Amino acid sequence: MFFTNPVILDPGVIIMTINEGDFIKISYTGKLEDGTIFDTTNEEVAKVHNVYNSNGRYGGDVIIIGVNQMITGLEEDIKEHEVGYKGTVTIPPEKAFGDRDPKLLRDLPLRRLEQKPQVGMMVQFEGKQAKVLKVMGRHARLDFNSPMAGQMITYDYKIEAMLEELKEKAVGLSALYMAQEMDIEIDGTVAKVNVPLEFNYSQHWLNTKAQLALDMLKYTELTEVLYVETYTEKLLKPDSEEQEQSEAEESDESESDEPEDSEELEEPGEE
Repeated sequence: MFFTNPVILDPGVIIMTINEGDFIKISYTGKLEDGTIFDTTNEEVAKVHNVYNSNGRYGGDVIIIGVNQMITGLEEDIKEHEVGYKGTVTIPPEKAFGDRDPKLLRDLPLRRLEQKPQVGMMVQFEGKQAKVLKVMGRHARLDFNSPMAGQMITYDYKIEAMLEELKEKAVGLSALYMAQEMDIEIDGTVAKVNVPLEFNYSQHWLNTKAQLALDMLKYTELTEVLYVETYTEKLLKPDSEEQEQSEAEESDESESDEPEDSEELEEPGEE
């Protein structure tokens, strides 16, 4: 079990310091040396700077201190402050995304790439993302270094809150993994996670659910995690009125494709 250490400055005034194992919520914007924004929890900022992800979640991230969920330099700075702090930190490469590694440059035959590469574009290869540096005949040079590698990184951030309730922590972890707050019920030290049916079609969920459960058990007071899928006829079948309307529309479309009865098709050779 993890505890926070409140600091009492004046009667009635408590400052929550940040410690190992704490669950905190932060909002932030990360910038490169040239001012380019590469990540943010602010939806409007993301849209303006072309880093918006329609599948992402904005408004702040829940993280656990001390379990390598963020770059070293940012976590070190966070631990020097308290809940409510708002400021800026500049982080050198060795405490950010590391130095550039020449070993992560690879020349690959074009036939091994799913996309036709062009200089500057990002491509996927064996589950990893790389930037195309050159296209040389039938080969392409790919850079598997992080785009932020070798750069000084600046974060403007705010420590929004400390999460202390068990349900808050579990829901926060679900949002961290799935970019949405899942419906979770807590009964003592047992969490019942109501899984949306659409997650059945998500490879990310299939790859993630075991790790999510493990983190809930490892970093909170939970002793058991239950994943619950609830099926009803209404969820599994389309609404009858909507189905009838859809069938009617399909029928109308097929009839409109047929030639009108008033028109006679002229046989070949007739005058």
